[in-house]
Amino acid sequence: MNQLLPHRFLFRYSLPAKYSAKLPLRGKSLLKLSAAHALPDFSDLDSAAKFGDIRLAWNEQGIGLSVKVSGKTRPTVCRAVIPTETDGLQVWIDTRNTQNIHRASRFCHHFAFLPAGDGPKRDQPSASQLAIARAREDAPQTHINDIQVRSVIADDGYQLETWVPAAALHGFDPESTRQLGFYYLLQDSELGQQYPSVGPDFPIAHDPSLWMTVELAR
Repeated sequence: MNQLLPHRFLFRYSLPAKYSAKLPLRGKSLLKLSAAHALPDFSDLDSAAKFGDIRLAWNEQGIGLSVKVSGKTRPTVCRAVIPTETDGLQVWIDTRNTQNIHRASRFCHHFAFLPAGDGPKRDQPSASQLAIARAREDAPQTHINDIQVRSVIADDGYQLETWVPAAALHGFDPESTRQLGFYYLLQDSELGQQYPSVGPDFPIAHDPSLWMTVELAR
C-alpha cells in the first residue's frame, strides 16, 4: 500500500536553539558554531536527502544560522535574482510562533541566503527578504544590508553563515517570547532538497501551522 503522508508529518517538533552571547564575530567568520548548535535531523524517518549540516544560535541581538553542504561533484549554481529557484538556504521565522494560523501574519518572515550568485562576478553571497504568499499582513521590509552573510565555496560543497539582526525580525523579543516558529528548505541542483519535516508538496512556504517550534534556550 502506498504511503499517503510522510512519517515526519505525524510529529510536532520543538527544537532548542542555544544561546551564544558573542555573536556575530568580527572577521571572515561570523559564527563558528560548534556541533552543539546543530539542529536534529529527522530525514531517516522518510529515507529523505541529507546533505547539509544546519546550525542555529541566538542572543538578544539576533539569530545566527550556518549550513555546510558536502557531497557535491558539480559546481554550486546560484542566481541572486531568483533566490527561491537556485542553490541555497531558505528560512521562515515567526517571532510569535502562532502555529494555529494558516496564513502568515506581520510576525512571519521569509529569507533566502545564497553562497554565491551576487556581485559583478556572481561569486558573492547574498541575502534576500521575500514576501509570503497569501499573508494576512506582510512583515516590515528590512534593510537587507543589515543582514550579514559569509560563504566559502569548496570542491565538494560550501559553508554559509548568516546573521539576522533583531531589527530585521519584527516582534523579536526573547525576554517575553522564548519560542519561534521556524522552518528551512535547503536546495541544491545536484543533491536535491533537504527539509526538517514535510516538504514543498505541502504549503510550507505560506502556512505557519506546518513550521516547527524553536526554543530559545540559555
